[in-house]
Amino acid sequence: MENIDVMVLRTLRNWRQAGQRALLATVVRTWGSSPRPIGSIMALCETGAVVGSVSGGCIEDDLIYRFTQAYATGQNTGETSVIPSGAPQRVKYGITADEAHRFGLPCGGTLELLLEFDPDADGLDTLVQSLEQGQLMQRTTALTSGAVSLQTSDTPTELFIDDDK
Repeated sequence: MENIDVMVLRTLRNWRQAGQRALLATVVRTWGSSPRPIGSIMALCETGAVVGSVSGGCIEDDLIYRFTQAYATGQNTGETSVIPSGAPQRVKYGITADEAHRFGLPCGGTLELLLEFDPDADGLDTLVQSLEQGQLMQRTTALTSGAVSLQTSDTPTELFIDDDK
């Protein structure tokens, strides 16, 4: 059986190699009950295509709506300022009881996502090829710039956030 994370990263790589805009969403923190664990990923293409999961449905629906609307607005008006780009963004879902209910987060749970816009296709290709060969990899994303670095790893490591970088 194929690893879902490798499938998400491969699909994202293919979209980016084809010149399509896309984002990578990663669950970086959870509070209370959360439908998906920290480290869960999904990718969203400007066409509205999605692979992977960060919540089990409701958060994906909101991301699809928000970002495909932004892509469509930019394409129809020629304005590119509404289309996300640049440094990663962190977004929280389920901060209030009303939001938790609206997005279907159980037991008042809250989750925080890291959204990376237009990840580098070459870096994704290196990552996917290494993972397909069974090599563990550590991927580091600078929160201030979006710069990504890759290094091989001998053991799995937990997701770590350094708010100062």
